Amino acid sequence: MSRSIVHMDLDTFFVSCERLVNPKLNGLPLIIGGTSDRGVVSSCSYEARTFGVRSAMPMKLALRLCPQAKVIKGDMELYSNKSHEVTSIIKDKAPVVEKASIDEFYLDITGMDKFFGCYKWTNELTAKVMKESGLPMTFALSVNKTVSKIGTGEAKPLGKLEIPETNVKQFLNPLPIQKIPMLGDVTFQLLSRIGIRNIQTLSEMPAELLQQMIGKNGLEIWKKANGIDNTPVEPYSERKSISTEHTFEKDTIDIVKLKALLVAMVEKLAYQLRSEQLLTSTVVIKIRYNNFDTETKQCRTIYTSCDHILIDKVTDLFDKVYDRRMRLRLIGVRFTGLVRGTYQIDMFDDTTKMMSLYQAIDRMKNRFGFDAVTRCAGTLMKESRKVKR
Repeated sequence: MSRSIVHMDLDTFFVSCERLVNPKLNGLPLIIGGTSDRGVVSSCSYEARTFGVRSAMPMKLALRLCPQAKVIKGDMELYSNKSHEVTSIIKDKAPVVEKASIDEFYLDITGMDKFFGCYKWTNELTAKVMKESGLPMTFALSVNKTVSKIGTGEAKPLGKLEIPETNVKQFLNPLPIQKIPMLGDVTFQLLSRIGIRNIQTLSEMPAELLQQMIGKNGLEIWKKANGIDNTPVEPYSERKSISTEHTFEKDTIDIVKLKALLVAMVEKLAYQLRSEQLLTSTVVIKIRYNNFDTETKQCRTIYTSCDHILIDKVTDLFDKVYDRRMRLRLIGVRFTGLVRGTYQIDMFDDTTKMMSLYQAIDRMKNRFGFDAVTRCAGTLMKESRKVKR
């Protein structure tokens, strides 16, 4: 039985949120991102894109291309709240939902055509999202996640596209190979040098040859070029949280020691998030006093998996929740509100150097183990444990 998979994407999400709050921004070339000299573009309007501005571009270059653009630092609290609002609307109606990132969703509505008609149902849901949230949305409906995602990209902005199983090859063949999800610049350059620039040419290559050329991902790319993708839609609530706790052998009131331990905990959990391609939106801290009173406190954050953002949130929560001068016997950190996705340059103080640093650190951890690279505070905590042993 053929599947019915929908990919829904909120058009220029950050820009649309800002315009919802301030309609005077409608029609203007708008750039959202870091305002410092080393800042990067997080998002931009279609008006700015006509000048060549793109996400992840250095802000200096973006303003040279489009000097008349209005630059906004952005409001991640607003964006997170609107994302949760849209998620609630979709989850309330769809049988299986995967939240792929802050602004995109996969829905498995296989079998719904017997009762409503998949395209009609999706169109009505999209209209409901747009009416209740005020945000523009594009969708594509097809037989798997790959084709639907490519379809959404082709349908933007405010598009509605259905690609039946019989039309998949006809739809994919003329498109450039860059449209294939997860096909990076290095692979694109390699394939371009041998004349492979559209999906049809790539799909006609022997799969074994492609695998020899670009490694283990070659077979997956070949399958996607041929419209083959059996990846299931992962339910949004499949995993709710990750956490870690530490019980002290001897109750402590040492603030420096406690905060160093928190840094080490956050660093470990954030690395786990990145390894599993997850982002968190809620941070929770737990403490237990030596009289066994237990208290927790939580706060919302942008969708992230970055140490420096999460450490700030956790240490701030600790300062708020630890309000009694009593010894602690336990401390813990939990990240909840998880969604699938890799960290995107959507923090407005981030730079390309910061993102490169995280990638380099994770490569070292993957190769030599988690303890190969740690922050100073976390390292001091580990050394103090070794001395005590």
